[in-house]
Amino acid sequence: MEQTSVVLILLAAFIILCIFLGVRIVPQSEKYVVERFGRLRSVLGPGINLIVPFLDRVAHKISILERQLPTASQDAITLDNVLVQVETSVFYRILQPEKTVYRIRDVDGAISTTVAGIVRSEIGRMELDQVQSNRAQLIASIKSSLVDAVEDWGIEVTRTEILDVNLDAATREAMLQQLNAERARRAQVTEAEGAKRAVELAADADLYAAEQAAKARRVQADAEAYATGVVAAAIAENGLEAAQYQVALKQIESIAAVAGSEGSQTVIVPASAAEAFGEAFRMLKGRG
Repeated sequence: MEQTSVVLILLAAFIILCIFLGVRIVPQSEKYVVERFGRLRSVLGPGINLIVPFLDRVAHKISILERQLPTASQDAITLDNVLVQVETSVFYRILQPEKTVYRIRDVDGAISTTVAGIVRSEIGRMELDQVQSNRAQLIASIKSSLVDAVEDWGIEVTRTEILDVNLDAATREAMLQQLNAERARRAQVTEAEGAKRAVELAADADLYAAEQAAKARRVQADAEAYATGVVAAAIAENGLEAAQYQVALKQIESIAAVAGSEGSQTVIVPASAAEAFGEAFRMLKGRG
């Protein structure tokens, strides 16, 4: 009876041990690589998984969360022979742990070395101005090349970043001088364009004034022509007396204008003017 109890206890303990060794609960953020006698057996995903006790074992626990490589700095030479120092950062995650653990030992080191080579190669195809202005295109090229390079490692490159492009002191000084020269050139161009515009506006103003003066002369000429026509009609209707009357009025208007001008204190009236006054009065009296 005692032996039976001992056997049952041992059997129960063995069953509990098998359950403990055969059941694996994998977190959502990880994958387990299972080996059987040193060979790849399976990859366990998140949740409850069963393995064969004493035969299978979890050899690797791989996080599938996105990782960021430490910021790396490497030197590169542009197409126009300028030495630059580029700071990069790479984000990636492991999608196929069975490839990662059996094909590469140091994932971070391998990716960092690959990125350094790709950055030097891509920058070597571009001039310094293109590196500074087309950073988005450069990042896209680096990411595309890196994705092709790490494809066999079971890794997904999610993002690559160029944090900074540093230049040596001599290059920065030369670029500053070039920038100042370009600013001075733009200022001169702006000033010249302003002077040109001022001349154009002045010419437009003169042209406008001439056009308005011509219009005024044309109106005046039309008015004089109309007045002449009226006088001619009056002469035709009333004879010579109407013409003499108009001449007398013009003389009176001229003398009044001279008398009313500034600085005029004495007005000398010619004898013909006096006769014109009398003649005008006689005409008016005769008409009355």
